[in-house]
Amino acid sequence: MHYVILRDDDTNALTPLECLEEIYRPFHNLGLPVTLATIPKVRTDTLSTDGSLERYLFAKRRDTPQALGLLDNGRLIRYLHQNPGYHVAQHGYHHSLFEFDSGRRHDIGHRLDSGAEEFAAAGFQAPDTFVAPYDRFSRTSLSEAAKRFKVISAGWYELRRLPLAWWGRYLWKRWRGRPHWRIGGTILLSHPGCLISYKRPYGRILDSVKECVESQRLTVIVMHWWECFREGSADGALLGIVHAVAEWLANHPQVRVISFNGLTPGHPALK
Repeated sequence: MHYVILRDDDTNALTPLECLEEIYRPFHNLGLPVTLATIPKVRTDTLSTDGSLERYLFAKRRDTPQALGLLDNGRLIRYLHQNPGYHVAQHGYHHSLFEFDSGRRHDIGHRLDSGAEEFAAAGFQAPDTFVAPYDRFSRTSLSEAAKRFKVISAGWYELRRLPLAWWGRYLWKRWRGRPHWRIGGTILLSHPGCLISYKRPYGRILDSVKECVESQRLTVIVMHWWECFREGSADGALLGIVHAVAEWLANHPQVRVISFNGLTPGHPALK
């Protein structure tokens, strides 16, 4: 059996729920759970690595406050609660550039705990899974996240950024060629990059997903909702590919789509 976790990054208080609905209604209809890596209190002035305003902020207006918590979009929160096919993971705190590439333990702890409080205030259970913005961790932030979360999801892990006590386990998993590993009670998952993206050749996306899923026991498929709505305009071709991926996942007899919440150290997806 091949297992898949669907992770969509960057849902925040400025996300139009219509975008999520257009992308993921077919997933819900097919019974495929989707985990939204959600920004608890988004900074609305965050610049990307290329110096431009982050593209998940395209709904920002002139009068938009500098930071918005989840409760600032009650319509979105109601929508997520009304659709149990969605699960949430904690995606940073503000999602400011490399906010978890820091050695300031108190600041990291404050961001993690304040993020959890935003989810609780919006009526969600404390997320089991943490996703760092830009996949950038420090030793300190990895250590603090592992104290609070059952699962950490990232693209990769760098030896120099791991707590020293983790080095042996990391090198052992590298030697065995394993993409996923565990430290104490925390599962650390890696993913193969954003397979579904406007930056990839559209004619190859579906085949790339198939090849990746069929080559390993557990695959985390990562995408970004806003890539289907760049500058607020729908990319019909990319939406069609996303929905074709959903159909393939739902109809493949040897593929099962699960959520991060269902993972335990003994889960067959991790064997």
